[in-house]
Amino acid sequence: MARVRVGLFVTCLVDLMRPRIGFASLKLLETAGCEVIVPETQTCCGQPAWNSGDAPGAVALAKKAIAEFEGFEYVVVPSGSCGDHIRTEYPNLLAAESEWRDRATALASHTYELTDFLVNVLKVDSVPGDYAGSITYHDSCTGLRSMGIKEQPRALLAKVKGVQLKEMNGCEECCGFGGTFSVKFGEVSAAIAERKCDNVLASGAKAVVGGDLGCLLSIEGKLRRMGNETTQVLHVAEVLAGRV
Repeated sequence: MARVRVGLFVTCLVDLMRPRIGFASLKLLETAGCEVIVPETQTCCGQPAWNSGDAPGAVALAKKAIAEFEGFEYVVVPSGSCGDHIRTEYPNLLAAESEWRDRATALASHTYELTDFLVNVLKVDSVPGDYAGSITYHDSCTGLRSMGIKEQPRALLAKVKGVQLKEMNGCEECCGFGGTFSVKFGEVSAAIAERKCDNVLASGAKAVVGGDLGCLLSIEGKLRRMGNETTQVLHVAEVLAGRV
């Protein structure tokens, strides 16, 4: 049987801030039997430009990503926010250009967030990682509300030997990041992040785990500024792949 051919959209933050998430995603997909290609020319999905009102910049980046990824059977993204931008915003961004709109719609139809792809497309029954200790899970806003990412990561974490899930209060509440929101409204962002971190610490978990690196950077930064140096902050791919 031919292997599923997957294009891995690494995301800017993963590439620049924590590349091991990309390698963990690669390991998970290859262990599940996929042929994984990472286009070397990929850059940003265009979400920051779009959120900041730079429509021409967002359109240019959307066209670039479409040209780079439309030849794959599936596109997989270790981020609910970037995945949602490709799936939801690309067809709208390019609605006035029929050829590009159709190409954007086709790409959107086979673009998936990582845990959703593993659970609902590949239907994996095991993962290679192990983790000795308790975790609590943060549900990222866009992944949860726009892509329906909720049970998928928990189902996969339940397959990891040694993991004990301790749900925190407010697990579905914002971490305060919100992309450019955290820059434009720093005080509000910091207050939201502190509430999230209070809930993380109250859970008593050894680590907080999530599916979007932007959220994790916000949480980890606030935890450290609050004086906490011990709680691990991990992407779900790292735990599932055993790259902690």
